[in-house]
Parts: sequence; C-alpha cells; structure tokens
Amino acid sequence: MSLSRVGTFLKTESASGVVLMMAAALALILANSAAAPLYDAALAMPVTVTAGGVGLDKPLILWINDGLMAIFFLLVGLEIKREVLQGELSSRSKAMLPGIAALGGMAAPALVYCAFARVEPGALQGWAIPAATDIAFAVGVLALLGSRVPASLRIFLLALAIMDDLGAIIIIALFYNHGFVPLAFGLAVVAGLTLWGMNRRGLRSLTPYLLVGLVLWVCVLKSGIHATLAGVVLAFAIPLRGAGATGKSAPAKSTSGTSADTAPLLRLEHALHPWVAFAIMPIFALANAGVPLDGITPASLLAPVPLGIALGLFLGKQVGVYLAVWLAVRAGLARPPAGASWTQIYGVALLTGIGFTMSLFIGTLAFPDPSYAVSVRLGVLTGSILSAVVGYLVLRLAGRTATARG
Repeated sequence: MSLSRVGTFLKTESASGVVLMMAAALALILANSAAAPLYDAALAMPVTVTAGGVGLDKPLILWINDGLMAIFFLLVGLEIKREVLQGELSSRSKAMLPGIAALGGMAAPALVYCAFARVEPGALQGWAIPAATDIAFAVGVLALLGSRVPASLRIFLLALAIMDDLGAIIIIALFYNHGFVPLAFGLAVVAGLTLWGMNRRGLRSLTPYLLVGLVLWVCVLKSGIHATLAGVVLAFAIPLRGAGATGKSAPAKSTSGTSADTAPLLRLEHALHPWVAFAIMPIFALANAGVPLDGITPASLLAPVPLGIALGLFLGKQVGVYLAVWLAVRAGLARPPAGASWTQIYGVALLTGIGFTMSLFIGTLAFPDPSYAVSVRLGVLTGSILSAVVGYLVLRLAGRTATARG
C-alpha cells in the first residue's frame, strides 16, 4: 500500500469514524427518548421484496444486518484480496507482524470473555464478540493525533485490522450459522463456481459478477449460512488484473488516483468505499447501537456477558496484540514499525479494542435471542469507549515525549 493510498484511505476512514460516532450517539438518544417506540417499530417494520412470485419478507433490522452488511463484507473482501496480491500483505515479511498481532488480538479477548462468561449458561457462544476491531473508529482516533504517530504505525494498524477482518470472516463461517439447508447451499456452490469460472475465463465486466453475486447472496441467505459471507466470496472472484495485464503486475492507474478501466476490483472498491463508509456503516450503527439505559445500574455491567465483552475488548485486545508483537520481535520473526516506540505500539494495541461495528455484528449472530441485545451493546460500547479514550491518551503522551526528545 503506497503512502498516497494510505493517506486517502485514512482521510475517508477517519471521517467515517466521526459519522459513526454521530450515528451511535443518535441511536442512544432515540432509544432513551420519547421516540423510542417509534425507533423500535421502524426497525421491526416488515419489508418485502418479490420477483416472479418469489420473495423475501424480513423486518428492516434484518435487511440491514443481512443485506447492507453483505455489501460491507464485499468491500472488506476486496481490500483483503488487493492487500494480499499487491499490498501490505503481499509478502511473508510484510504480513508476519500484523498477522501475528491479529492472532494474539483474537485469542486473548476470547479467553478473557470465556473466563467471565462461563458462569452463565449459554453465554460462551459469544466468545468471538470482543475479538474484532472496528477499523473506521480505530483509524479515526489515530487520525486525531496527526503527526504525533509515525506513518509506519498507521500502516501497521491498517494491515492488522484487515487481518482481523479476515479472522472475523473465518469465525462467522465456521461458528455462526443456523438451520443448514442443503438445497440452498448446493445452489450457492453453483453460483460460486460460476463466479470462479467467469474469473478463469478472463471476464472483466463487473455487471455479470454483480448479478451472479446477487443470486449467490439469496442462496446463501436461504442456506442457513450467514448471508454476509456471499459478499466475501464475490469479492475474491472479482479480478484485480486488467485484460492487458500479465503475471502479478499491478493494474494501470489513472492520474486521478482511481483505477483504470482495466482494473475491475479497484473500480468496484473505489465505487463502494464512500457508500460503505458514509451510509452502510452509520445505518448499521443507528440500527444496532441503541441501548435503553432505563433500569441499567453499575451492577448491570458486572453481569457475565457485558463484563466479559468489555474486558475482552479493553484488556484482552491490548494484552494480546502487544504481547504478540513483543514476542515476534524478540524471536526475530519480524521487525517493529519503523520509528515507532514501544509506548506507541502499546497505544495502537489499545485502539484495537475498539470493536463497535464488527463486535455488535458478531453479537447479533452469537445471540439471536433479543434478551441478550442490551447486554451485548452495553459491553461493546463500554469496552470500545475505554479503548478509544485510553489509547488516545497513551498515544498523545507518547507523541509529546518523542517530540521533546527530538
């Protein structure tokens, strides 16, 4: 990933983080005001889409979580594929440190959560909730620090978050699927093979991929596997190289910084990014971050599920990421980000505890029972806010110290 591309990405993600914060705040206001019944009714409103006598009938909240989030995962898949083929994850040396950090940052929060949640029957199914990082929020906080944070550390955070997203995708595919339907799954496999065949034949037009991807989404939705995974499958099928490219060379780029017509993956990624950053993610936050605070006491946060999530994000993430980086560097497996102090690395490890969007999403999969909704949201918001505030303060202090020494 070039520095210019990182700069553009950071500007979008940092602005998206601000919009996300506003959407989350609005959700909290609506859930705790006279508009709460209207807010709940809007999310429960049935929405039906039919074509040729066949249709889907779901409440609005599920269209957001199953439909819009599939587009979010489509963008995530495109970013992962690009980074693996030609970016910060394209070689073993580049991918080693963020990969090890991401593994530590997923394992430690899960262990912390299980340590607290094991006393409540059925609560262990939420083990993956604190294992995710919200890249928009984390990058947004990092952007507030400006030049106090070296560029190498920003790139490290982006690569780590992308690896983290890949881990979340694998977790969702393996552990959070319900009511498996073989026929629908078989049709989904056919759609996936069709996408693969289109890629192998060198098809570069996006329209056929998107049409087959829509069919794939419906089949995956009906199969019992979570529909968002269709977005990832579609992303991996879309070609990165243009029709005239050979080998592993990067596709041509226009002078404006956008992809040329021969780069289907970059064209789609460029088109989707603002929609996901400024529409889909805020809509998801607005629909899922509303926590009714009436009746909530300090004891509510000490219940096994919210406490496990909050401590998993705040303590588990920082310990897992920082310890993994330290061990990797000490063992000679990787080098730390250039120009970054260990205090700054610790600050970034704290920021990975901002789970928000991904943690809320995994929470809806882990606990489909609405009785857990408030506990999940309370834990995610508490852990994410603590991670954001403390991470910001640590990085700000570390930046001042580095400036004074310089």
